[in-house]
Amino acid sequence: PAQQLHLTLRFIGEVADETVTERLGDELADQVARAVRPFILPVEGVGVFPVRGAPKVVWAGVGRGHPHLFQLRQRMDDLLLATGLPVDLRTFHPHVTVARLRAEAAPTTVRHFLQRHRDFVAPPFRVTCFGLYASEHRPVGAVHTLLREIALGEG
Repeated sequence: PAQQLHLTLRFIGEVADETVTERLGDELADQVARAVRPFILPVEGVGVFPVRGAPKVVWAGVGRGHPHLFQLRQRMDDLLLATGLPVDLRTFHPHVTVARLRAEAAPTTVRHFLQRHRDFVAPPFRVTCFGLYASEHRPVGAVHTLLREIALGEG
């Protein structure tokens, strides 16, 4: 569903304390979003994760992204490190998650999909905000609930 399409800047993990989540939202707005101007992001190409083995995620790429996207991610990481929350050190590969695949997804079907859509290009879009979400994994798939929308600043 369209409302489930997303680009994850940073997965934070389990945060049980609601006041920590509220404070994090405030700090993201004050220290991170204010310093990053809105920007245009392309959407092009498709792929899967993991690259080797059974595919689990189908994604649409964002080209080389935009420097502001990487600035936003870095400022977010700096904030998380300063607050003592864990930060996953894997390389950031920005993408829009299109689908999560079940174990029974046929690899040949996935390969055919990737071949058919290898030249995929969607209109670029203007990024003016980002969201702080809670994710809950259910048998029917992940459900993402917006906790707070945070507007990007003007520099």
